[in-house]
Amino acid sequence: MEKKNKMVILAVDDEPLNLDLLELAFAENTGVEFLRAKNGKEALEILDSGKDVDVILLDLSMPVMNGFETLKVLKSNEKFRYIPVIVITANAEEKKKALSLGANDFIPKPFDIEEIKLRTKNYVDIKHYNDFLRNVTTILEEQVKERTKQLQEALKLSKELEYEIALKLGKTAEFRDIETGMHIMRVSHGSKKLAELYGLPKEEQELILYASPLHDVGKVGIPDSILLKPERLTPEEFEIMKQHTIIGAKILDGGEKYPVLKAGKIIALQHHERWDGKGYPYGLKGEEIHIYGRIVAIVDVFDALISPRVYKPAFPLEKAIEIMREGKGTQFDPELLDLFLNNIESFLKIKERFSDKDEKNEGLDSRG
Repeated sequence: MEKKNKMVILAVDDEPLNLDLLELAFAENTGVEFLRAKNGKEALEILDSGKDVDVILLDLSMPVMNGFETLKVLKSNEKFRYIPVIVITANAEEKKKALSLGANDFIPKPFDIEEIKLRTKNYVDIKHYNDFLRNVTTILEEQVKERTKQLQEALKLSKELEYEIALKLGKTAEFRDIETGMHIMRVSHGSKKLAELYGLPKEEQELILYASPLHDVGKVGIPDSILLKPERLTPEEFEIMKQHTIIGAKILDGGEKYPVLKAGKIIALQHHERWDGKGYPYGLKGEEIHIYGRIVAIVDVFDALISPRVYKPAFPLEKAIEIMREGKGTQFDPELLDLFLNNIESFLKIKERFSDKDEKNEGLDSRG
């Protein structure tokens, strides 16, 4: 930062002789620029012209605009309020009033040349130091804004990257089941929508959007003979299928410092738990099941009902809704299910948007 070397003094007095004496006092100093004004109006015009004044030597008794009026304007103006003002007057009674209006110092007339030179220099030094501090503060504030912007952009990129990874992980299971198509995208956006309807904070809505694609990641550990079996599973096979929740949680284990992986683990483990406690893998009941698991359970089952699978055709919408209603308070959280069914059109739009017949919809898209 460039240091200011010149001292700019503005003297304001209606007596030309007083201005001459003041100018003469600083004449031997080549580093001084001396400005003159015969009243407050002229002084303000000089300041408004853009002159970077370091100190003002101000008389109080002047025509047009006196010193008191000038002080009021100076100290109420953000641009000029930090300029030190030394009042020079023969009337000592006016000292308190001038100081109360913001004058920094007071020198009686007739003034001592050496005293006014020393006091002026001291106030100029203080002014330069305060200017430096304000400049540094401004620079730091700008740097903080820039760093904050960079951090926000980095966080946004990080979240998008986490979502992309979640999608890729989710598809490791999907690619083994050619009929699930855009299932994870519909579950992702449907879960966000239900979280929004439930009133979860926007941060959690976004988190469930990013984490729900991981709900079936554990299917990578299920044999093809079971995962792709076109007939109904035997009880033994179903017990093996249930393990995809445990496998998914193990895959995502250790990611506690990553919000998406942490939420994904919860969802993978709990999205087959039931409200009545008859789900798997742990038989959690009611609100023992995390809200993320309860939300994804509804969206996941509905999409499975209205989509074709290797073991069944797609159910008609009316039949799917009937099955969902039958699960109210047993399989599904009743409050969440009501929200879902009362807003079914929103979820059907998501179904249409991410249709299995339109693979170009596939990819990163975090819109609700």
